[in-house]
Amino acid sequence: MFSFYQADVQLDTKRFGYVFLLDDGKNQVFYTEKGFFDDVPPNTQFHYPYIALKDLWEPPKWSQGAVIYQIFPERFANGDPKNDPPAVEPWDALPTVKSQKGGDLQGIIDRFGHLVDLGVDCIYLTPIFQAPSNHKYDTVDYYTIDPHFGDEETLRSLIKLAHEHGIKVVFDAVFNHSGFGFFAFQDVLEHGEGSPYQHWFNIDSFPVQTDPPNYETFSNQIATMPKLMTHQGDVKEYFLEVGRYWVREFGIDGWRLDVANEIDHQFWREFRQAVKTENSEALIVGEVWHEASEWLRGDQFDSVMNYSLQYACLDFFAKGTIRARSFANRLAKVQVNHTQAVNMSLFNLLGSHDTERFLTTCGGNKHKFALAVAFQLTYEGAPMIYYGDEVGMEGLTDPDCRRGMIWDPKLQDVELLAWHQRLIALRKDHDVLRYGRCRTVWADSATNIYGFVRFHNGEQVLVLLNNQAKRQSVDLQDVAWPVALPKQVQDLLTKEKFTLGEVVLEPYGTRILG
Repeated sequence: MFSFYQADVQLDTKRFGYVFLLDDGKNQVFYTEKGFFDDVPPNTQFHYPYIALKDLWEPPKWSQGAVIYQIFPERFANGDPKNDPPAVEPWDALPTVKSQKGGDLQGIIDRFGHLVDLGVDCIYLTPIFQAPSNHKYDTVDYYTIDPHFGDEETLRSLIKLAHEHGIKVVFDAVFNHSGFGFFAFQDVLEHGEGSPYQHWFNIDSFPVQTDPPNYETFSNQIATMPKLMTHQGDVKEYFLEVGRYWVREFGIDGWRLDVANEIDHQFWREFRQAVKTENSEALIVGEVWHEASEWLRGDQFDSVMNYSLQYACLDFFAKGTIRARSFANRLAKVQVNHTQAVNMSLFNLLGSHDTERFLTTCGGNKHKFALAVAFQLTYEGAPMIYYGDEVGMEGLTDPDCRRGMIWDPKLQDVELLAWHQRLIALRKDHDVLRYGRCRTVWADSATNIYGFVRFHNGEQVLVLLNNQAKRQSVDLQDVAWPVALPKQVQDLLTKEKFTLGEVVLEPYGTRILG
């Protein structure tokens, strides 16, 4: 549909004006802020009147290209049976909406070696605050760790352990709504219009009714999750302090923010300032399922959950409803919406606690899944692995995607685990796979082969993905290498060396050539 061009311009001034010259070899026309002209009239150029240093922001360097591992604490590992909730179900039983299996913070500590061996850079924990549900998005107390997960001492031990291994820890919180037991909502239930907290919620009438609710809630009339009015000054300050507190007192490395696009932008601007004052390197990630550029301009979030990329991967790798050229166009649309630094920090997920497991969408075809993983772990951004995907876990959408983690080696897919480990190790061994820019150089819908080059500091790596159930080849001389045409390349996975010419890709095969 489009051709995309990129150029780096070095400036000697903080003021910058520019126009585009379109030349087809016969005719020339200038494109300016005021339209198309044969010559450039005065005062028509696109321009930056002054490039302010404050506007040249970027997400924390540690997050750019980092490998993220998402943990749903209730389902990862049960390290302390003494703090189990009542009626704990067998670990391997299929979960229901209300299942409790006893996973906790001690379980993460006990199984931390798995994360180290995998090679992750950051763990992102879904909420651990006190709440009655297994998912904890119905928070009762934002300052208390759920007793079924552990206590402050256990949390400090986990954060200390992670930091000793160079692994960051990001918390999840929901400020869009509270749980039913949240102190402010309970006060409104008890005192009605006389409650000093009644303006914290949007209540249609008094007395408060819960069945059906006569107050605004998360989603559609979920009575246990009353929506918070974060534009109110005291509500705002309460939650800004929550954001500051866990960074200041426990040294967490950032926040992932649930239902972020249903809260006003001004709240997020002040939240960013509050958190960054405690730690300028803290990461702020929003849950936005749609196009998110308005949150990624340096005044709100550093990153978002990159669902746009996930949708493209589902359609290309798992469902096969689009082919290589459409896949490339979908990726380009995401890429050009943000600055390069933001693209490097987007949480590139294949699945999460809210979606069907990617392997399940692939119909259990682990070759398709492995191909998608190869893309995810070599493409630009911060690849996010949902717990258990690396050992071949399956599951339909919530609650089935929240099964207990498979720890029995006999039940794990050791080939998929080894594949994840190899690709992550490759990413760590080659800076270009973590920090390099990315350019699509091959998108053939006839063969369904997609290829891109990562390039950084003179190094370049070509990734070719054969999304077809048959052996195919690509002539390397036809690839538009962005840095320079190499004389010889090596497959970084197999160590095979190739002169420029045809390279064979196995069915659903990957070549990583550098």
